[in-house]
Amino acid sequence: MSPIEPTQLGRIKSHDPREVWPNEALQFTPWLADHIEELNEAIGVEIELSGREVRVGPFAVDLYGTEVQTGHPAIIENQLANTDHSHLGQILTYAAGLKAGVVVWIARKFRDEHREALTWLNEISSEEVNFFGVEV
Repeated sequence: MSPIEPTQLGRIKSHDPREVWPNEALQFTPWLADHIEELNEAIGVEIELSGREVRVGPFAVDLYGTEVQTGHPAIIENQLANTDHSHLGQILTYAAGLKAGVVVWIARKFRDEHREALTWLNEISSEEVNFFGVEV
């Protein structure tokens, strides 16, 4: 393996996700579907996607699939802003409606209260249900 030249190195720069994907549904969700391997690597779970905007009554979860190892349904809800109570309610509604074993909430930044809520949900849930919070 040849060494990396210093000229190949770059500067890490933080961006607001809305600068990269102005429209969450039309730009970020398809991008994530095409790059699901990166999410799988980040959370240590292999999700195989099977649908976008999957209906749960009158509502729709952003991405739906299956956790490969267990076969449990998996849901992914995107939020390119800081977490809020509305999206916490959405992930719970989608998880219940689709009997999800893997619940992934992606947001720009997690408020402490929402991080604590996910921790608590993992503590009280069976080992067959896992909640993940992922910051973009």
